[in-house]
Amino acid sequence: MTVRVDLDWDGPYKLSQLASISDVSKDYGIYQIYGHHPIYGPNVLLYVGLASRQTFGTRIAQEGWEQNKDSKNVEVYVGRLCGASTPSDDEWDRLIKLTEKLLIFSHTPAANQSNIGSIPFAALEELHIFNWGNHRSLSAEVSGLRWCTDTELRHFIYVGEESL
Repeated sequence: MTVRVDLDWDGPYKLSQLASISDVSKDYGIYQIYGHHPIYGPNVLLYVGLASRQTFGTRIAQEGWEQNKDSKNVEVYVGRLCGASTPSDDEWDRLIKLTEKLLIFSHTPAANQSNIGSIPFAALEELHIFNWGNHRSLSAEVSGLRWCTDTELRHFIYVGEESL
């Protein structure tokens, strides 16, 4: 059964604005960090992270992004899960963790390289993510079926009857 996750993206926020994304009733989900990378240059997707049991503002402040070479231009985008009803805290936490893994695997941000090898493919196959709002470099739609299965290896090019 497909598990749909909708993310409503907001931003950009500067590091000096982290207190404004610390509302304990709603500021949980996935975040993106954009900034300078020594190889890829300025204003690139550096990192995708999660804020599950602590708010975006609290979590991001722990990571040391102010040490970035161009920290005044670091930008943060936050994606809050949305839908018809709010799930239990445990389900919300589970969805956030799965969503982060699939977004990291499908977009390979420069600072997430250590997590690429620990992707639980079977757990992500049924995940389908829709990114709404200001999602920047993330694809509008990301499917676990596309990224976490070997469907690419199981298909064959159609051949017309005339060539048989």
